[in-house]
Amino acid sequence: MSEMHDSHDRRFATTLARGLSVLRAFRASDDGLGNAEISERTGIPKSTVSRLTFTLQSLGYLSHARRHDRYRPGPALLALGNVAQASISFVDLSGPIMQRLADETGTLSLLLVRDDSRLLILKTWRPRDVSSLWLEAGHRLPLNGTSSGHTLLAAMPKDLFETTVANAGGDRGLTEDRAKQARGDAYSQLITRGFSITPPEQYFSANIHAVSKPFQSRDLAEPVVFTCGAMPQDLTLERMENEVGPKLNDAVKELERLMGQPPSMTVRE
Repeated sequence: MSEMHDSHDRRFATTLARGLSVLRAFRASDDGLGNAEISERTGIPKSTVSRLTFTLQSLGYLSHARRHDRYRPGPALLALGNVAQASISFVDLSGPIMQRLADETGTLSLLLVRDDSRLLILKTWRPRDVSSLWLEAGHRLPLNGTSSGHTLLAAMPKDLFETTVANAGGDRGLTEDRAKQARGDAYSQLITRGFSITPPEQYFSANIHAVSKPFQSRDLAEPVVFTCGAMPQDLTLERMENEVGPKLNDAVKELERLMGQPPSMTVRE
């Protein structure tokens, strides 16, 4: 999960930020990436990418494996990920709860985190013996036009909200006015019924219906989002409102009880 950043701050290490951008370019479905592909995904010049990938490979964060023209995540990155997951207790605790939710509703259950001005899928739970959406850990979604994104905007503290929207630079139409509207609409839903549904006509993709709820772990400084999604024919607006949304709300409440935490969403002053 990326931090709020200000590249004009003298404390901001641009080279480090670029190196982390290289690591974030990888997706679970990739069969390795070459320097040109990394450059295209990150917007970093290929000559700079070449120096960064060489350094990251030398340190074990990237690996060449058997194909020397393509990089893959290396053992040091795997170890770092395992340490991070082990230190954030709610990830393991949420597993059985979200798998049960996926099985009961026949939807793909997701855990998403902020990744600068987008959303990153951190975990997925697929319903057993039911075909579901093709979305994997590492996939990124826009903040605008998704139930997950609007929910995260609603759950953010004001300073993080403002920085995130500014960093988005209008991505997928996320202007300041649009972000405030989406934040307000989602917040009202979360307070009144415990989950948020972005109107399908506002979705960035017509092939996905989804319902979301935020969770604020005591291990993290900012909220994350749990979401249930499926194809529109399998997850109608009526099902989201009357079945899946309430079950998602109950699932996150169960996680909060296990963590000994108060509700993640409360009425703002």
